[in-house]
Amino acid sequence: MHRIQGLHHITAVASDPQANVDFYEQALGQRLIKTTVNFDDPGTYHLYYGDEIGTPGTILTFFPWLHMGRGRAGAGETVTVAYHVPLDSLEFWAEHLERHAVEVTRVGERFGQQTLKFADPDGMMLTLVANGEVTELRHWNSGPIPEEHAIRGFQGVTLRLSSIEATGALITEQFGYDFVGQENGVYRYRAESNVGAVVDIEHLPDTDRGRFGAGSIHHIAFRTVSDDEQKEYQTALRSAGHDVTEVRDRQYFHSIYFREPGGVLFEVATDAPGFLVDEDVAGLGSSLKLPPWIEPRREHIEKRLPPIKRHPPSSVSAR
Repeated sequence: MHRIQGLHHITAVASDPQANVDFYEQALGQRLIKTTVNFDDPGTYHLYYGDEIGTPGTILTFFPWLHMGRGRAGAGETVTVAYHVPLDSLEFWAEHLERHAVEVTRVGERFGQQTLKFADPDGMMLTLVANGEVTELRHWNSGPIPEEHAIRGFQGVTLRLSSIEATGALITEQFGYDFVGQENGVYRYRAESNVGAVVDIEHLPDTDRGRFGAGSIHHIAFRTVSDDEQKEYQTALRSAGHDVTEVRDRQYFHSIYFREPGGVLFEVATDAPGFLVDEDVAGLGSSLKLPPWIEPRREHIEKRLPPIKRHPPSSVSAR
């Protein structure tokens, strides 16, 4: 059984789907690579963003429930999503985000890396981390961000926990992460990858539980190579006392879920079959895709979903 490679995707909650599309495509330059529905609640969208083809380690997804109230971050949650950007790109990003009316905070160094911090339209915290590591991702050439400054996938996530020992043991002993060190009450763990490799744990013993809502992160998903390896993880996690679900077909990957000791919902997802199973590269995200077991309800579902205006391709070469 291979060590976990890092993050596969992160799933969060939004309120207005149009504001979500506008922000992630136009402000962050992430391509809307799949437009589908929440398989457990087909009355709402499930929107996927990533690099040009939805490479694992770049995928941020949302359930946009219209008119949902704002969440409040607390213990037992993932509270921040961090992206890699190239070295010397933070000035570009600060100016670009400010042009999109995004308030940016310069955090300074964290574990020796320069960082910008800001929030999306629903208050979910995001950071851009200057990093010189090379990542083999597919730049979205039709997006609004020049390749030399574009996001290079996830750096990782920050969990906020009142107790860290059991979660740290899970990440190192079951997932194979290495403990890197701690800085100002934040404990860092890293996988063997250059994309989505970092899990930071913010240790706040006296913090109250949060309130789930728009801007909350629903779950984080870790990568496995294959179905067989996923089953090995399912068996190993159950043997270690975790209440792991059966395998669920998510059309573009297969998933198992469990809550880690601090309360955060973890998923272990397969890389295959991927997002090109029902669309070609040029058409990714351009139409509503439904799995076979939901397809018979398409007419009813389409009537319930609010329309989304997709943005035409940009010409970054003209900048």
